[in-house]
Amino acid sequence: MKKSLLIVVALLGLSIAAVAQPKAIGVRGGLFGSAFGGEISYEHWATLFDNDYDFLEAELGVFAGNGFKASAMYNFTFAQPEFTDRGEWAFYAGPGVVAGYGTGVNKNDEKVAAPFVGLAAQLGLEYTFWFPLQLSVDFRPTFMIPTLMNRTNWYGLALSARYAF
Repeated sequence: MKKSLLIVVALLGLSIAAVAQPKAIGVRGGLFGSAFGGEISYEHWATLFDNDYDFLEAELGVFAGNGFKASAMYNFTFAQPEFTDRGEWAFYAGPGVVAGYGTGVNKNDEKVAAPFVGLAAQLGLEYTFWFPLQLSVDFRPTFMIPTLMNRTNWYGLALSARYAF
């Protein structure tokens, strides 16, 4: 009985801590390799490495009718300049993973549809207004792990707009 009560109290504490962290949800769109695309984007600030401004970022989206992808990134905030009197600026960078399904070419140069996975890195700048709007621009190279097709690495440049809460 005492163990289950302790587990319930611990889970409740973790839930409250997760709810208290700032979050943002919105859209991210831009050039992903040679295709334009859009994603639903979610950010959740985390304090894994004693920095209150690091955040987890997750996206789910499509690119040029060619397929879909999901990505997850852990971003480290390495600078917060005070360019303006109001709002918050942040430069961030971090590693992540990408997985999805799309068209590409196989070893025989035939067009095929197949799953893909890759490792990603991200470098970006975001501005959170004094009202609940966050805008960001980022550069995200993705390095594909060979799968059923010879999907090439791509470099993405994207703009994001999110509701911060």
